[in-house]
Amino acid sequence: MYPEERQQAIASLVISRGRASVAELAETYAVTTETVRRDLAVLDRAGVVQRVHGGAVPTRALHVIEPGVNERESTRSGHKDAIARVAADFFPYAGASVLFDAGTTTARVAALLPTDRDLTVVTNSVPIAARAATVPTANLQLLGGRVRGLTQAAVGEQVLRVLDTLRIDVAFIGTNGITIRHGLSTPDGEEAAVKRSMVRSANYVVVVADSTKVGQEEFVSFAPIDSVDVLITDSEITEADRAAFTARGVEVVLAGQVRP
Repeated sequence: MYPEERQQAIASLVISRGRASVAELAETYAVTTETVRRDLAVLDRAGVVQRVHGGAVPTRALHVIEPGVNERESTRSGHKDAIARVAADFFPYAGASVLFDAGTTTARVAALLPTDRDLTVVTNSVPIAARAATVPTANLQLLGGRVRGLTQAAVGEQVLRVLDTLRIDVAFIGTNGITIRHGLSTPDGEEAAVKRSMVRSANYVVVVADSTKVGQEEFVSFAPIDSVDVLITDSEITEADRAAFTARGVEVVLAGQVRP
């Protein structure tokens, strides 16, 4: 296979899968990892793919266009339900505090709030707050501010001021993208500011994100990968990505996998 043919094949594979690692591409096309890196450099300069740590993603993966709640609610819903069921094992003990970031996956986790223990529940999400308000054992603290219609999340200085005064036991955080290089990221600056403050306020950070978010780098980074204690995702994450996160001290838990 000529280099041009291989590069075209690599570009097609990356675009169809949403991401590919250097190691996978080297094995697929029977070339060295250095050859793959050179191919990716060519494709990156041509604007066909975007090089990221350990591989490449389509250039469309780096964007500032944010899908709304309704669109995200119907996307990979089965994966999100499975992730939420695993995340329920991370609810803290009675009398502790738990924070829910706005998002469709975090909303599924919040739907599983336990009723056998009293918890202080903090959120900036209008839908999550509405659901938590019906749980008799939840002491709901709704973070107030300007509500973005797109995500139904409160943002702004009022939210940030309150978060600055809190210390949360466990925070469930959603993200539009997650990589080693760019950390956790999202398209909107105001959402990023709130998420950043949430991560800083938490003693224990649990990120809930399906595997399509892995390798994505959105416009604004709100937390480094080292700030994450646990990533709960689905089994479609590549072994290379899982190993990379684990090497940085992140516990990666797969939906459907029983924790030891």
